[in-house]
Amino acid sequence: MSKIRGPGIFLAQFSSDEAPFNNLADICRWASGLGYKAIQLPTTDRRLFDLSLAYKSATYCDEIKGLVADSGLAISELSTHLQGQLVAVHPAYSRQFDAFAPEAVRNSPQCRTAWAVEQLVMAAEVSQRLGLTAHATFSGALLWPSFYPWPQRPLGLVDEGFRELGARWLPILDRFEDTGVDVCFELHPGEDLHDGVTFERFLQVVGNHPRANILYDPSHFVLQQMNYLEFIDIYHERIRAFHVKDAEYRQSGRSGVYGGYQTWRERPGRFRSLGDGQIDFSQIFTKLTQYGYDGWAVLEWECCFKHPQDGAREGAEFIARHLIRTSDREFDDFASSGDDRGLNREILGLDFAG
Repeated sequence: MSKIRGPGIFLAQFSSDEAPFNNLADICRWASGLGYKAIQLPTTDRRLFDLSLAYKSATYCDEIKGLVADSGLAISELSTHLQGQLVAVHPAYSRQFDAFAPEAVRNSPQCRTAWAVEQLVMAAEVSQRLGLTAHATFSGALLWPSFYPWPQRPLGLVDEGFRELGARWLPILDRFEDTGVDVCFELHPGEDLHDGVTFERFLQVVGNHPRANILYDPSHFVLQQMNYLEFIDIYHERIRAFHVKDAEYRQSGRSGVYGGYQTWRERPGRFRSLGDGQIDFSQIFTKLTQYGYDGWAVLEWECCFKHPQDGAREGAEFIARHLIRTSDREFDDFASSGDDRGLNREILGLDFAG
């Protein structure tokens, strides 16, 4: 069986204008010093990485790889979460999601979508140049305002929404196929792909595209009250990326999975630093190892209480403890009677001479 690689860290929640978080060289040294082996690199923060320049310049890509390697790190994946969100935006969220796009395409849904698609296409090419095999993103959403069936949905509304989502993503998936890179959708509330059923619907409209895969993040399943371990049993063949993020759900008589418009601290379901939530990561790492997942285990730190630098330090140690070194033999090999077909047939009574 293959071995999970790690620990990795997603840099999006740590970048800032303060050193060492304001440039790639320094943040890599910081991450390496904590024990991380890889970084997941956001593509919307030019303090760390310039996607457009990487698309135009193979030399820049080589420089980025060298800079990261100088700190003893690798790049696990590029992330286009914000651009992927903009591939499909319902008008109810248009003004809010404009903030994810450059000013030149704001207030113009068509231009914004075209920009987002172009970003994904560039990310496919750049991922290949960087030697990556997986890419992290969101699907966007046309149907999210209808996630609860009241008012009653018109017949065909969900089918139409998924057909359109598939039509927008199919050319992008084809470009990733050309570069040999998997698109790993983080299944997340607010996206049309937010659980197993919605992912299956998407697969249907993109013809079971081989590059349509999953970024597994159990925290989002806890907040939806899903069985995050059974999810691995069902979808392990499509899991090609992994966010190690903890969460908890505290059942309440006042509020439920919708959160009551409360802040993250007051909601029944909330994200926590690794080890502070309810998720059974020992079983998650065991199941992923069982099914041969050999990608990166990447910390995505989000917590409504703990300081991010404490979460990052503890996260590296937490992931390292959960990595499973697979054995090259069975634990009871000491009692093996060897490979003897004659003995096997005798035990089965097939060659019994009596």
